[in-house]
This record gives sequence, structure tokens and C-alpha cells, in this order.
Amino acid sequence: MEVKIDESWKEILQAEFDKPYFKELVAFVKNEYKTHRVFPPAQLIFNAFDSCPFDKVKVVLLGQDPYHGVGQAHGLCFSVNENIALPPSLINIYKEISDDLGITPLQSGNLIRWANQGVLLLNATLTVRANKPGSHQNKGWEQFTDAVIQAISDKKEGVVFLLWGNYAKQKGAKIDRTKHLVLESGHPSPMSANKGYWFGNKHFSKTNNYLTNKNLSPIDWQ
Repeated sequence: MEVKIDESWKEILQAEFDKPYFKELVAFVKNEYKTHRVFPPAQLIFNAFDSCPFDKVKVVLLGQDPYHGVGQAHGLCFSVNENIALPPSLINIYKEISDDLGITPLQSGNLIRWANQGVLLLNATLTVRANKPGSHQNKGWEQFTDAVIQAISDKKEGVVFLLWGNYAKQKGAKIDRTKHLVLESGHPSPMSANKGYWFGNKHFSKTNNYLTNKNLSPIDWQ
């Protein structure tokens, strides 16, 4: 079974693609695309990987589910297509960037500009049924993305992992913190941010300071 994904990732993840759970997952996802409206478009399921090859990964940002509204999801967590209104979480992310770094982020919600600099924008679940959040959870995607996180933790060093909210913190529990920087805070969604668990975390400056100290180019978060 052929999975269309960037070659660097195919090499790292081939063992996962060959496992029975992944074959069952592919069958489920194919059937969902045939019988329901599913996001993101099928060719963008692995967009996070295609936009950020394994050897370029400097930062991993963990999300949960793709957006489930029309035109939003395009395979990068927290990101939406051009000309789509910014979701509430992304508005709060941009506000923290502005407060932390003193810059005004571009008003486009398409974060491909981050991915191209080495930020892996990884959702735990890579597909979702239209208007049904969580509809593709517990079908195998979480096992696959756990393997992705484990591979990065094991095979690389000096990566910054951004874990926002309890779900991301649990998913990142096995990251080797002796050779990576793990930054945790509340989720940027209004429910969490408005209670004081998000704003002021300074994750963007902390990320860039760490990368600079490792002689790596910082991320332009604008």
C-alpha cells in the first residue's frame, strides 16, 4: 500500500505504514472520503509532513483535530486557508506573538510560512468529518502521530516541542526532555486563554532563544 508523503518521512515511518492498524486506518479513511464530506482535502492529509521534511524539523507544535468547517482545514494544525476568517485560537496565538515579540503577525491564517521554516504543525488526528469534531478520533491516527513524536524525540536532538493544553501535554509525555526543549502552557482557545492559562507564556521568544543558542536560525513568527 502506497502512502503519498514526503520521502524523508516515508523512510522514517515506513514501519508504521506496514502495521495492521495503519492499514485498517487507511481503509476507514478512504471509505469516509467516499461516503461523507471529510476535511482536509485528501491530497492535504499529510501536508504538515510535506511542508516540513524530517531533516528540517526544529519545532513541533501539537494540535488535536483538523478544523471541521468548510474551507478551513488544509493539513496544518491551528492554520486555515487564505481568505478564511481567523479562528479564535489563532487570534489568541497572534496576540501572544505580538505581546511577546513586539511584532504584528500577518493577518493571513495560513501558517505554511512557519512550516517552511521547520515548524511541524501536527494534529493528533489528521482527518475529520464535516461539522463533526472528533469524528475520526480513536481510529488509529493517534497511534500514528504518537509514533511520529517518538521518532522525532529518538532520532533528533535540540527540537522545541510546544504543548498547549492538557491533551497536547499528555501526548508529549514521552518526549526525551534531556535533549529537547518542551514548553507547556494552557491552550490558546478563548475558554482557556481568558482564564489566564495562555497569555504571557512567551513561548515564541523562548523558542527562538533556544534555537539561537543551538546555532540554529530562529523562526520568523510574523
